[in-house]
Amino acid sequence: MTSQPSASHSLDAALEKVNQRLKAAQLGLTIERRGEKLNLRGTLPPRPQSPRLKSYQQRIPLGLPATKAGLKQIEQTAKVVAASLIQKTFDWRDYLGPSAGLRRAGASLSETIEAFEQHFFTERAPLTRADSLKTTWEKSYAPYLRKLQQMAEHHAQYSLSEAIYAAVQSTRANSRSRQVCCTALAAFADFMQLDLPIELKTYWGRYGSSRTQARQLPSDEQIVAVYDQLQNPHWRFVYGVMATYGLRNHEVFFCDYARLSQPDGVIEVLETTKTGSHAVWPFYPEWVERFQLPQLSLPNIQTDLTRTTLQRIGQQVTTQFRRYDIPFSPYDLRHAWAVRTILLGLPDTVAARMMGHSVQVHNRTYHRWITHRDQQAAVQAALSRNQQQAPL
Repeated sequence: MTSQPSASHSLDAALEKVNQRLKAAQLGLTIERRGEKLNLRGTLPPRPQSPRLKSYQQRIPLGLPATKAGLKQIEQTAKVVAASLIQKTFDWRDYLGPSAGLRRAGASLSETIEAFEQHFFTERAPLTRADSLKTTWEKSYAPYLRKLQQMAEHHAQYSLSEAIYAAVQSTRANSRSRQVCCTALAAFADFMQLDLPIELKTYWGRYGSSRTQARQLPSDEQIVAVYDQLQNPHWRFVYGVMATYGLRNHEVFFCDYARLSQPDGVIEVLETTKTGSHAVWPFYPEWVERFQLPQLSLPNIQTDLTRTTLQRIGQQVTTQFRRYDIPFSPYDLRHAWAVRTILLGLPDTVAARMMGHSVQVHNRTYHRWITHRDQQAAVQAALSRNQQQAPL
């Protein structure tokens, strides 16, 4: 049956006839009216990052107007969706997120970049001053999107992913421009819900790595002292869990915290996140109780990824750190966690997996501390052998 509100609508009779046609054709889909919008409903594959494995009843939020034209369009869409389900080519990305309409319409790269620009300003406007936002776009995004468009025009045979990689590699290796290009085109790929087989951060090179290493990371004592000064219990939880588990900003809101009260205190970062599902152990374990993490008090912010993005969620965390005058960035907590695991002797492969990145990225980012640890271990081993072999 069609799910409709109690209030009648001039389109209801026509809608019922269309649903009868869909049923007779055995398409397995129905059109439902919710207020002034039309959506499709049927048995569909799990959405991206859903824990479910089998198809189940869901709604495709097309949001077409409840008009004769909208009804005609959604009937055609139902046939397209039914065909894709039969052929097992149905892709949620064609129906979710800000780029869904562009994908369905086969928009050109130029049109897609224009839509991304509008999305960029709309999403960030509540968090950033207009003049600052304009400067960021003009200096850090627009030049590299033009480079992408030029690359696509000169190499028409390239897929969008190939054009993105080519645009990145056209910048100077180990440079600031290479890093900014990666950031801009990664954001564009996220907007397009484009699955890049290789994360663009792997192309950053060595630029900034020494700066990361030389940065004055907060000490354990400073981390605890700042926690004690925070008054808001929700953002204090965010701070404490990031310090204890080395999470990215957005990952805090996409974790399974069921085992926080158990002895191992392991949490599971969910598939919804940037780098997928992975388990993380606390370093230090005693911080779980010290920071009152089992009380689990997350801020009430928008986390529906059909209405927001991981990037915007992460920006809200950064904004709150500034609001509470925390003297270091959220990523400094993550870096401090990584260095802590190195000094405690955790194998690099294990730490990298818990941080949700490759061993290569891990070793490159934390090269100085890893090198120092390995040198110290080698010196201690040599001294130990010398003491064993020294004559009495």
